[in-house]
Amino acid sequence: MKSIYTILLLILSNTFMTFAWYGHLKFKEMKWSQNLGLASIILISWGIALFEYALQVPANRIGFKENGGPFSLVELKVIQEVITLSVFVIFSVIFFKNETLRLNHFIGFVFLILAVYFIFKK
Repeated sequence: MKSIYTILLLILSNTFMTFAWYGHLKFKEMKWSQNLGLASIILISWGIALFEYALQVPANRIGFKENGGPFSLVELKVIQEVITLSVFVIFSVIFFKNETLRLNHFIGFVFLILAVYFIFKK
């Protein structure tokens, strides 16, 4: 059950992270933000990132072997990276319609899946 909680928290965490890091690139299309300066955009992104940290820290604490969780530190990092890229792909396809996925992207994803396989191989 701890593995499921860890993964769900990491998915939510990475969703907030992606919006904090890349969501502001769409602000120019929203009327309320057209006159905001960079400092305001940074503060808004920090506010969003706060939720990322509020989910990421518990995910790692719950999931870490030395805290009674199922994952080693390396396994946690690999899970987080795969989730980050998966969330990012979904985000970019939905919000940035001009971005396209190409064959080299899919090949890279296959290598990520292989990385997960080898990291978890006993």
